[in-house]
Amino acid sequence: MTLEDTMAELESRGTAQNRKVYARHGAGAKVFGVSFADLEKIRKSIKTNHALALALWDSANFDARNLATMIADPLKMTAKELEAWAKSSTSHTHPGMIANHILPTSPHSRAKFEGWLKSKDELVGQLGWNCVSGMAVWATELPDEFFAGKLVELENGIHTAQNRVKHARVMCLISIGLRSAKLEALAVAAAKRIGKVDVDHGDTSCVTPEPIAYMAKANARKAKKKA
Repeated sequence: MTLEDTMAELESRGTAQNRKVYARHGAGAKVFGVSFADLEKIRKSIKTNHALALALWDSANFDARNLATMIADPLKMTAKELEAWAKSSTSHTHPGMIANHILPTSPHSRAKFEGWLKSKDELVGQLGWNCVSGMAVWATELPDEFFAGKLVELENGIHTAQNRVKHARVMCLISIGLRSAKLEALAVAAAKRIGKVDVDHGDTSCVTPEPIAYMAKANARKAKKKA
């Protein structure tokens, strides 16, 4: 599919209701309102097309950028391209999409995330913690000590962090706590010291979960499934 064909397909699948919902999530003015179910259908038809992904991202359209993260080739994405995507994100949805679809197999994730954690750009900082959250799942070779250190780092200054960074830190705490029993104990202790974290989700139904209860439920589900 060409860029023009893909943009036309996205526009045809957009709805007014989704545009209203996405607007509350910071989608901006360039948005068609395509459901994620429809994005998945388009992804299946395209599969992987890195050149198209780059062109879709450059359009600055919310839906096109979501699709771009889904069809990009993480192994072809250069460090420069990854950094450009990180710094040009305009919605808090995009760091999560990049973290989910690009970072697990990107050869540049390990070299980039520490710099993202230190960024003063809210969405870049969010991406950094999204990356650590993902690493708690897919970086199986890293020792628990690495994530124990990240728990200390995310705890420090969490209440004064930027809004989306606060949320990302809480979610990262949960991801680390679900990695192992040892890390769960450290995460629970950190959560108790941190207390309630106030995150402004705007005019949406989104909430930041309470970490201790969330981890307990998730681990109970895992134990039940294993049994």
